[in-house]
Amino acid sequence: MSRPAATLISITKMTASAVSEADDMLAAEEPLEIRLEYGPEDGRIQKSISVTMRTPGNDFELASGFLYTEGIIHHGSDITGIKHCNGANENVVRVMLSPSVQPDISKLERNFYTTSSCGVCGKSSIEAVRTTCNIPPSEDTLQVSSALVYTLPDILRQQQAVFDSTGGLHASALFDMEGNILLMREDVGRHNALDKLIGAALETGMLPLDNHILLLSGRASFELIQKAIMAGIKIVAAVGAPSSLAAQMADENGMTLIGFLRGERFNIYSGRQRVII
Repeated sequence: MSRPAATLISITKMTASAVSEADDMLAAEEPLEIRLEYGPEDGRIQKSISVTMRTPGNDFELASGFLYTEGIIHHGSDITGIKHCNGANENVVRVMLSPSVQPDISKLERNFYTTSSCGVCGKSSIEAVRTTCNIPPSEDTLQVSSALVYTLPDILRQQQAVFDSTGGLHASALFDMEGNILLMREDVGRHNALDKLIGAALETGMLPLDNHILLLSGRASFELIQKAIMAGIKIVAAVGAPSSLAAQMADENGMTLIGFLRGERFNIYSGRQRVII
């Protein structure tokens, strides 16, 4: 049985004039261990590569998206299967790679544990963070109107059922160039939400996402821009602020980065040529 994405608990509400008892919904947070199985048929190796705190749900997409954005796999066909370990244990998944795939485990130079708030805190060096993108750079004529960009947050909010009940989840959403929402994933970890979305795109053969818009419900951190680059995304809009390193990486990779998208206003930090009035 799958775990719920939100949990109902009893709380005490306090104001200056009253104390009352009530029920409240909280976003669920549980650890997920990702194990990798790889190597030749007669010498398979199993290795635990990450433990991340996440909201249960879409765990297989999270695992495959994580492996893709870390540069461990390059195609959906590199994975022959994903399953939960030990039957009912839904907090451990094993990803089986094709015998022909020789993963570079050294790319996972991170501590074993990753918090839900930051997906790169365990990286051993800044060079290990700069994952090599497998998608070659290409010229494009993408353009998006500012009027269309203004509409994206409201469209996303209409899809965020769990956020509406908890207020505690990040979301990543993928739109086509006409503003139609194609995919949306939520998680307590902003990096997990994006890995789930990219994993879903990988599994359905949508990559590279070079003709799409990515919307982030919070801030745009370096790790999220790195993951977007790995998926070939050229336009990223965030409701919150970008970090300096995120803006630098977006500019270096020819990405359009929009921040502080609220109401009918936003800032453009790189790739101004793709946004028209």
